[in-house]
Amino acid sequence: MLLFEIIAVAMAAVRANILRSVLTTLGIVIGVGAVITMVALGEGAQQRVEKQINLMGTTVLTIRPGQQFSFGVSRGDAQMSVEDAEALKAGTSGLLKVSPELQSRLQVAYLRWNSNNQMMGVWPEYFEIYNLGLSAGRFFDEGELNGRRRVAVLGHAVPGQLGETPGELMIGQTIQLRGIPFEVVGVLEEKGDAAFFRPDEQIFVPQSTAQFRVMGGRDRLNAIYAATATTAELDRAFGEIDRIMRREHRLQPGAEADFNIRNSADLLATFNETNETFTMLLAGIAGVSLLVGGIGIMNIMLVSVTERTREIGIRKALGATKAAIMTQFLVEALFLCVLGGLLGVGLGYGAAALMTRVAQWDTVVAPSAVVIALVFSAGIGLFFGIWPARRAAILNPIDALRYE
Repeated sequence: MLLFEIIAVAMAAVRANILRSVLTTLGIVIGVGAVITMVALGEGAQQRVEKQINLMGTTVLTIRPGQQFSFGVSRGDAQMSVEDAEALKAGTSGLLKVSPELQSRLQVAYLRWNSNNQMMGVWPEYFEIYNLGLSAGRFFDEGELNGRRRVAVLGHAVPGQLGETPGELMIGQTIQLRGIPFEVVGVLEEKGDAAFFRPDEQIFVPQSTAQFRVMGGRDRLNAIYAATATTAELDRAFGEIDRIMRREHRLQPGAEADFNIRNSADLLATFNETNETFTMLLAGIAGVSLLVGGIGIMNIMLVSVTERTREIGIRKALGATKAAIMTQFLVEALFLCVLGGLLGVGLGYGAAALMTRVAQWDTVVAPSAVVIALVFSAGIGLFFGIWPARRAAILNPIDALRYE
């Protein structure tokens, strides 16, 4: 029997029991749909975090206070001062742009409008470190930093919070931070949120002004930021920062550091590893339903073999070979699984789109996930179809013709 005739007979058998065929593929449909959806959620989360970390800067090193220890016992958070930032700026070999950060959430007033925003006391280099651009006005400069001038650069969303749109209207206006007047000299371009980095809703003032005019002389930094020109220089910069900070904090060689240095690129790599593990776990759980669907395929095919025993006997009596019989039942199982796989892909696409629309979750259906799901469903059809097909192929034609 020719191959196309075997396929035609197999398709006719599937059409003869269309409702049973649809119900048989249901497990495969749900399994493939679940796998596609879970992988789409994982890919969407990964791309979102990558975008956020790239906004933070992959060449940025963040130095934050760590824990102070005495005889192995924590004595609370350590402190970092502006002197630490100045030592980093003066002591590194030209690789770094450095800016300290003093921050405080406070009340902002403008005319009859009020808002609660994060004030960031930074150096002018901060804007270069994070590649922040202006939509209007200018950045404050070194002279204004040294002179403790009351000037401010607003995040993109702040003018709207203070009742002024477009933001250009705020240039030259006076706002009050904790009751202290500040002249607005610039408004940033929209940057978007990136994890803990939210410049659109922040107000930037010179670090010296924040320290002495707003925060009462408090010299306790929240962080120090340092950036290199390329990621290739990060390791060298990391070593220099560690050396200088240990010197400034008078730490003995081998002593535990009372500061933390974090690299955005390392954070991204760590997240990707975690996300891949989590996605594989979810996909594995969803894949169990594929196996259950495969078992359902095998059960129905065994029932089909039993129901068509006389038909098999007649075909064998007319000269059909074992290979032809086995191929027919394998084609039936393969067709059901591939059909279920295709319907499952459509279900997965629909579920991912629904999650994006309704729950506002980022989802990305990767073509590789679709291919893998279809190949896996076809493999299940072959694997679970072999036993029913072999059982049909080895039937004795005489016994099959006698079967009632």
